[in-house]
Amino acid sequence: MSDSDSNDNNRPATESVAAYQQATLAIRSGYQRSHEAEHSEAMFLTSSYVFDNAELAAKHFSNELQGNVYSRYTNPTVRAFEERLAAMEGAEQAVATSSGMAATLSVVMSLLQSGDHILCSKDVFGSTRVMLNNYIVKFGVQVSYVSLTDLDAWQQGIQPNTKMLFCETPSNPMSEIADLEALAALSKKARALFVVDNCFCTPALQKPLQWGADIVVHSATKYLDGQGRCLGGAVVGSSELMEKVVGFLRAAGPTMSPFNAWVFLKGLETLRIRMQAHSANAAELASWLQNHPKVTKVFYAGLEGHPGHSLAKKQQSDFGGVVSFAVVGGREQAWTVINNTRMLSLTANLGDTKTTIVHPATTTHGRLSDEERQQAGIGENLIRIAVGLEDIIDIKNDLQLGLDAI
Repeated sequence: MSDSDSNDNNRPATESVAAYQQATLAIRSGYQRSHEAEHSEAMFLTSSYVFDNAELAAKHFSNELQGNVYSRYTNPTVRAFEERLAAMEGAEQAVATSSGMAATLSVVMSLLQSGDHILCSKDVFGSTRVMLNNYIVKFGVQVSYVSLTDLDAWQQGIQPNTKMLFCETPSNPMSEIADLEALAALSKKARALFVVDNCFCTPALQKPLQWGADIVVHSATKYLDGQGRCLGGAVVGSSELMEKVVGFLRAAGPTMSPFNAWVFLKGLETLRIRMQAHSANAAELASWLQNHPKVTKVFYAGLEGHPGHSLAKKQQSDFGGVVSFAVVGGREQAWTVINNTRMLSLTANLGDTKTTIVHPATTTHGRLSDEERQQAGIGENLIRIAVGLEDIIDIKNDLQLGLDAI
């Protein structure tokens, strides 16, 4: 081996990434090669770490020195994923969690206390409402809901003890769009934190921190992975806020495994091109559904007739891969469509290369009350499609089988 080869092998995997573009950050940021000079990111499957002496161990455990202590909250592979995602979101720090719901739980548990109030949009993920309504309220935290798109309702819903505004945009499954800049202004005036679930867009299409959000949460299970392989989540924001989130994770333990972090690192490398392809397929499918005689309404912000189209165009670089639509009839007709497709995967997950189809009223939002589903606009005739990367002709042909069966 020549001297030049040796020097090249020992170069760090990343240098300064400040000037890199998004696609480059997704591949090059967040990782330093070990002395083994590996090209692909290494996977550190260890529960604990060895110290040279007791003095060093004490300094690491007390945070006097930074370094690996225990893989529940310090692991090189997990840290690489965190640093890469933070770079892509334009944030100071990201904290990885065991799932998307663990990310939301960690935010609430670490940053709120008894007597505080959360103002949340009505049309968030069903499990988010269940967690807030059934569990978080037990700790004395008050929760109320407003329409995602009604700024007056947000303004009127803020109370003296409101400490957090929480929303997801585009919303699941109705694809409503929040005015991030306006909500950020409201939250700052109220001295409350503004938290945005960025699951549907990912940093490839939208960066809520740039519009004034304080914290972004992710279900890495979805598009960040992209192939339906692992569970994971993340919280992204300032180092000051993330220090509190890390404290909760260190004590409670809903942290990401090193193997899952390694999978997500690989997923981030292709995130940008996947999101572009998902968006292109979804746009074509939404236009096709809009003209179908068995479809009464299509919910996709990429359609010019969508009430949030202009706002989404302002905040997002594309419109994402989730399309919901209402069919003629009710539950029976919606189930008929789903049951007569042959290729589409009937599963509640989304963000996969494989197109998935689901009936939200009886699955993802099935634990909500009838009133809560009605408030969120989730009818019995609603179907959600997470458009994958198959050829769009095959996706439409398979969905046509279901629509023909009504």
